[in-house]
Amino acid sequence: MKRQIYTEDHDAFRETVRTFLKKEVEPHYEEWEKEGIVSREAWRAAGRQGLLGLAVAEEHGGGGNPDFRYSAVLAEEFTRAGAAGLAIGLHNDIIGPYLTSLATEEQKRRWLPGFCSGEIITAIAMTEPGAGSDLQGIRTTAEDRGDHWVLNGSKTFISNGILADLVVVVAKTTPEGGAHGLSLLVVERGMEGFERGRNLDKIGQKSQDTAELFFNDVRVPKENLLGELNGAFIHLMTNLAQERMGIAVAGIAAAEHLLEITTQYVKEREAFGRPLAKLQHVRFEIAEMATECAVTRTFLDRCIVDHSAGQLDAVHASMAKWWATELQKRVADRCLQLHGGYGYMNEYRVAKAFTDGRIQTIYGGTTEIMKEIIGRSLLG
Repeated sequence: MKRQIYTEDHDAFRETVRTFLKKEVEPHYEEWEKEGIVSREAWRAAGRQGLLGLAVAEEHGGGGNPDFRYSAVLAEEFTRAGAAGLAIGLHNDIIGPYLTSLATEEQKRRWLPGFCSGEIITAIAMTEPGAGSDLQGIRTTAEDRGDHWVLNGSKTFISNGILADLVVVVAKTTPEGGAHGLSLLVVERGMEGFERGRNLDKIGQKSQDTAELFFNDVRVPKENLLGELNGAFIHLMTNLAQERMGIAVAGIAAAEHLLEITTQYVKEREAFGRPLAKLQHVRFEIAEMATECAVTRTFLDRCIVDHSAGQLDAVHASMAKWWATELQKRVADRCLQLHGGYGYMNEYRVAKAFTDGRIQTIYGGTTEIMKEIIGRSLLG
């Protein structure tokens, strides 16, 4: 079915993204995977190409265009290229909205130009060793000392943790406030007491630096409070829908791409003297996956349009996230099986997609949390 959500401008932007990937990412990606981190030059190249800060106002160096469809194009093309390591979606669509909607004018002048140029790489630090989806379990504290906060605690599984120059940290500012006693504090590279742990060894997305972060009596100026004091819970809930949409878009794009390459593989690969595609079981597998992808794509495209218009609610974003990522997981597993032994070899795209994509049902809110959100909305 022909997709109808994109205009000629979006198609032109897609070509720009593809050119960027071929020139600035694909020639270096294997090296980044081995090193466990991408080059900072790739971020600066993305900034020069206008891929960073798409929704940031032009006066601060951004694209001035909040249309989420451009972010969807980025997510689709990076996913098809297998380039999860350069976490532009995290930067643009997860952290960007916090800065554009909550930052003061002074903070915007201080941070957004570098955000858009690639000179400032960002991260958000919510997850702790003992607190993932449960915000009430956060133990990182920020004590008010008059003109600054004293931040203590640790975070883990932080994407961009090694490269980040600016980290939005969720910390407890009112101990007795529970989830409603949390605030967002911006910690900048070089602040005394801010330390990074090891670059974590993951089963997939090897070039996407993921780290432990430690805060030991870090003095955070009052000017680095982002949004309202004790307002982090509301701020986080407001922006999670877009984060989940970005993950969902990548999920369906990955499933579709895996289906494409596997369809081609079974046409070429022979068993028992004939192509795999001639076996009824294989045809049924392809038919089932193609149907599931087509149905999911229709729903996701509707969600993309609704979100671009500011009309997507948290429930439908949760539906999109859990369904698309669980589909991605199923398709990756079935496509690897259809590749046989070759599917287990890293040189085949399906093997890398299998490990890279496994995190999709976990970060941004697990499938179980998504179902809980949906269930509560329906059952009270």
